[in-house]
Amino acid sequence: MADSMMSKAATMEIPISSNGDSRNLAEDDSLEQDLQQVMVSGPNLNETSIVSGGYGGTTEGIIPTSSIKGSNMDYVGSNSSMAAEEATRGVAVEKFDIMKKWGLNTYKCTKQMISERFGRGSRTVDLELEAQIEVLRETKRKYENVLRLARALTNHFYSMVQTQHALGDTFADLSQKSPELRDEFGYNAETQKLLCKNGETLLGAINFFVSSINTLVNKTMEDTLMTIKMYENARLEFDAYRADLEELNMGPRDAVTMARIEAAQQQYQIHKDKYERLRSDVTIKIKFLEENKVKVMHKQLLLFHNAISAYFAGNQQQLEQTLKQFNIKLKPPGADKPSWLEEQ
Repeated sequence: MADSMMSKAATMEIPISSNGDSRNLAEDDSLEQDLQQVMVSGPNLNETSIVSGGYGGTTEGIIPTSSIKGSNMDYVGSNSSMAAEEATRGVAVEKFDIMKKWGLNTYKCTKQMISERFGRGSRTVDLELEAQIEVLRETKRKYENVLRLARALTNHFYSMVQTQHALGDTFADLSQKSPELRDEFGYNAETQKLLCKNGETLLGAINFFVSSINTLVNKTMEDTLMTIKMYENARLEFDAYRADLEELNMGPRDAVTMARIEAAQQQYQIHKDKYERLRSDVTIKIKFLEENKVKVMHKQLLLFHNAISAYFAGNQQQLEQTLKQFNIKLKPPGADKPSWLEEQ
């Protein structure tokens, strides 16, 4: 391409002045030589550099492309940092909105609670459901008392069984060391060992009774009471937003107030739906809890009665049959002691 341009430059016509004089021929020859030098020593188009200024000048005007790449990278980096800042700002704004909504909701609920305590505000009441909730709480308190007494009975009876076991071992030892009272000590040792065995069987039945009551009180009933607590919170929120909507409806009806009324109406409907949903959940859970309580207590009270009666009647066969009836398996001796892994 350079050769072609050179050939063209070599055959270029030399301009002549208007009067046909060729006095500038020497200057034109020098111009042709400069043009050839430009074509030969000009910049290579494949080089990755940008030249500013004349071709015959120094290299001060040459700008390496590496500096352009660096500036591009700085631009990309600044864009990414700006994007990160915008994302952080968006998260901060979102958190601020959440805190703002939480603060507004807390303020409304606190205001409603104070109004109810001082008798200034109205509250939504479901008389039938409130009565069922109160019965459940009273039932839970009574069952907690049964559980406390059953655990005390277990501890005392366990101590008695351990004492009988130690007493039986002592009688057996004295039977070996006292020939003149061997038979008497032997009879008592056998009796204490039999009582100890029956006591361990009864302990298994009582422990099963305690475990079932504990599950009923501290898991099943507690789960229902947690739902009741959520229902009561939803009821307070519903009444707070209802009171807020009623207060706005009593005020003037300008454009700003109408917008606030519309927003309050939406919040009222949201909390109303939440309240009704939780009220339905509480009603269903109380019904199922009552059915489950009757079923569990029927089985456990029958077990407790049969086991206690068989033990104090001295009916070992009936006592063992009671445990088989309720699928109770006794732990082997020493099973109550936790393993080294459980102790860690």
